[in-house]
Amino acid sequence: MKKILYVEDEKDEILMIKTRLEDEGYAVVSAADGEEGLRKVQEEKPDLVLLDLIMPKMNGYEFCCHLKDDPATNDIPIIIITASGAKDLERQCFKRGVKEIIHKPYDSSYLLEKIASYLGE
Repeated sequence: MKKILYVEDEKDEILMIKTRLEDEGYAVVSAADGEEGLRKVQEEKPDLVLLDLIMPKMNGYEFCCHLKDDPATNDIPIIIITASGAKDLERQCFKRGVKEIIHKPYDSSYLLEKIASYLGE
C-alpha cells in the first residue's frame, strides 16, 4: 500500500482528501504545517507528498527546499494543492522539484490520476 503525506493547515480539507484517498487504497498521514510535515516525512517515509502552499510556521516552498536538499528525501514526488495565486512562489517550487501544482477548486479524479502517475501505478 502506497503512503501519502498530506501537509495542509485546513482540517476540513485534510478530512476530505484523506477519505477520498483511503477509499482508493492509499494510506494517508497528515500534518498541519511544514514543520510537522518534515517530522512526518522522517517518521513515516511517504511515497508522495501532497502539500499546501500557504501555511503557518513554514510555507510550502520552504518545505520543498528542506525535502529536496536532503538526499534521503529528494526523490519523493511533491504535488502542491493550493488556492493561492502566488505565481512567483509557484515558479520557485517548480525549480525546486515540485512535480505538479493543482489549483483549488479541482476535480478529485484529476488529482487521483496525477497521484497514480507519479507513483508509477
